[in-house]
Amino acid sequence: MVYPKKLETIVEFYKKLPGIGEKSAERMALATLDLSTDEINDVSVSLVDAKNSLRPCAICGHITDKEVCDICSDSNRNKNIICVLEDYKSVFTFEKTGNFKGVYHVLGGLISPTEGIGYEDINIPSLLDRVEKLEKPELILALKSNIEGETTTLFIKKILEGKNVVISRLSYGIPMGADIDYMDTITLDKAIEDRKKISD
Repeated sequence: MVYPKKLETIVEFYKKLPGIGEKSAERMALATLDLSTDEINDVSVSLVDAKNSLRPCAICGHITDKEVCDICSDSNRNKNIICVLEDYKSVFTFEKTGNFKGVYHVLGGLISPTEGIGYEDINIPSLLDRVEKLEKPELILALKSNIEGETTTLFIKKILEGKNVVISRLSYGIPMGADIDYMDTITLDKAIEDRKKISD
């Protein structure tokens, strides 16, 4: 199908979103045109505002519109238990379980020698800084079970040897290579509860 140029631009925009193919993008574009001008303006302003205002938390790397995110600022969270994640999307998934009372550290990627990504390219140095300020903290490594995730896990374990840090990893039904942000909350809840210690 040949779209009018302006409609094609909208379709191509939606196709950039994860899991959106040609037909879904077309339906979303046509639905967008059915919105009122005020509604479209509100969405446009919100998107631009979010893009300009959201930034990584100065402590954990999670996305926030403040200097320090609400999780790191929460005095009721256990700052001595840090769940280490690849990206901020996974934080939202964990928070939906409602049962994890520790804090997070977002790496912003995984070590990948084939892609030229080393530990200094992701937030491992800032993780080490956090750990050194705590007394016998526990790191829960919630990373993918693929080559990059395993490489990152082994690296973190190696550099923290002898530093009085308990290191554990998720268990209980996390499929190999699965993205944390696609896991259901019950599986994640059990994975945290049944985590396996891999270093102390």
